[in-house]
Amino acid sequence: MIMIADNEEIKENVVRKLEENGSDYKVVPFYEKYVIIEGNKDAGERLYSKKYRDKTVVDVGDIKIGEGLVFAAGPCSVEDEDQIIEIARSVKKAGANMLRGGAFKPRTSPYSFQGLGEEGLELLKKAKEDTGLPIVTEIMNPEYYKFFDDIDMLQVGSRNAQNFDLLRFLGRQKKPVLLKNGMGNTLKEWLEASEYIMSGGNGNVVLCYRGVRGIEEATRFSMNVGTVIAARSMTHLPMCVDPSHASGKREYVEAMTLAAVAAGADMIEIEVHNNPDCALSDSEQQVTPEVFGRIVKKAKQIKNIVSNSQFI
Repeated sequence: MIMIADNEEIKENVVRKLEENGSDYKVVPFYEKYVIIEGNKDAGERLYSKKYRDKTVVDVGDIKIGEGLVFAAGPCSVEDEDQIIEIARSVKKAGANMLRGGAFKPRTSPYSFQGLGEEGLELLKKAKEDTGLPIVTEIMNPEYYKFFDDIDMLQVGSRNAQNFDLLRFLGRQKKPVLLKNGMGNTLKEWLEASEYIMSGGNGNVVLCYRGVRGIEEATRFSMNVGTVIAARSMTHLPMCVDPSHASGKREYVEAMTLAAVAAGADMIEIEVHNNPDCALSDSEQQVTPEVFGRIVKKAKQIKNIVSNSQFI
C-alpha cells in the first residue's frame, strides 16, 4: 500500500501507526511531500506516474528543464583546455543553455579514446567559469562521485541505464540526473530505471531519449518520436532527446531535432565540435557551432507552434 503525506506531521503520524502495528515501511521524500510505502512487496503505482503530479520542472543552476526549450551542447569528449573553452563560448553565443562534454567515456572498444577522466572534469569547470554555462557530463561509477562536486547535472549513459547499483547511488544524492534509455530497453524498462533513482528520494530526473538499436543501418540508432509522445503521457518527468547519437550522422541532426521538438521534447542535447572531422570520438555525428545556431533558431520556431496547440 502507498500513502502520501503532505507534510512532516502527517508523515510522523502515519509512521507511528505503522510501527505500532509492526509493519515494514519505507519513506521516500517526494518533492514537497512524502510517499510512504508499506510492506516489502512491489509498490504498484510508480513515482514517475502522472498520478502524483502533472509536470515536474528540474532546476539545474538557473536553468529550468520542463519550462520552455533547453539546449545542452558541446563535444562528445573533452580533448584539451583550448578546445572545450572555445566550444563553450561558441555554443553559448549560438543559444546553448548548458554545456555537455564527456570526461569519462564508455567506448565499445577498449582501445578507443576513453576520455581525460578527472582532468576532463577540471577542464569542464574552467569552461563553466569562463561562460557561466551549467555542466552536464556522464558518471560511470559511484567511486568517481567525489570528482563531481562542482558538476551541475549527472548523465547516466545508455550502457549504464540498468546499472542498478549506480542508479540506487544517484537516488541517494540530490544532484539532477539526465537518464538515457538503454539501447535495447523498452519504454517501461526505461521508466523503471528512473524509479530506482526516485525511490531513493531524488526526484530531479530528466529522461533523455537517444534511440534504440534496430534493423536500420542508415542511422546509427532508430529514433521513434512516438516514444517521446508516449512517455510524456505516462510520466511527469521532463523529456530530453539526443539526436546526435540517434542519427550518427551530422547531416541528420537538424531534422531529428525538429521532429523531437514537435513531439514535445523539453530539452535537446547535441554534440558540437569546432572541428568535427578531427574529433577524438564520434566525429561523424558532431555538428559545427554554426550549424548548431541554425538548429536552435528553427527548433524555437517549432516549439512556439506546439506550445500554442493542444498537446499531451
